[in-house]
Amino acid sequence: MPNTTKLALEASLKKLLLHKPIDKITINDLTSDCGISRMSFYYHFKDIYDLVEWVCVEDGKRALQGKKTYDTWQEGMLQIFEAVLENKPFIQNVYRSISREKIENYLYKLTFNLIADVVEEKCAGTDLTGEEKGFIAEFYKFGFVGIMLDWIDRGMKGECQEIVRKMGITLRGNITNSISNFEQTKRL
Repeated sequence: MPNTTKLALEASLKKLLLHKPIDKITINDLTSDCGISRMSFYYHFKDIYDLVEWVCVEDGKRALQGKKTYDTWQEGMLQIFEAVLENKPFIQNVYRSISREKIENYLYKLTFNLIADVVEEKCAGTDLTGEEKGFIAEFYKFGFVGIMLDWIDRGMKGECQEIVRKMGITLRGNITNSISNFEQTKRL
């Protein structure tokens, strides 16, 4: 079962990251810890960074689990924060060892999917183009990711619930207003 191997590699990576930085972990460390061959690793991933990206995406998918509607986006965002917090040693090690850009890209993908689904839902019955919907989602994505990166940079201090609550207050009605504003400019 290929997924079993990937999950074993994920567990091994997270375990090893508790003791050493990612740039000091080798393929041999991972495969020895998992009890698999190097070829098995390379069957699934091209390198350790490919594994890291896969782990981030999978953690994100597990965190969101259907919380991608207007009524549930705050739950989804809170679950993303909680997943990051739950994997704090992993995230901080990746953040310090690889680059902020890799973490940003991961968070951009994750939050864009969350926001794009909300925008799509709120655009039902409108004539906004895919490009316009994408622009709205991109705009809010940058705000979400900026808040989360700042939180990670501060050592993940501060209550996730309070951050998401403030995001909700700030965003309340704004996506709908953005959609409405795009529609109004089309009529002019």
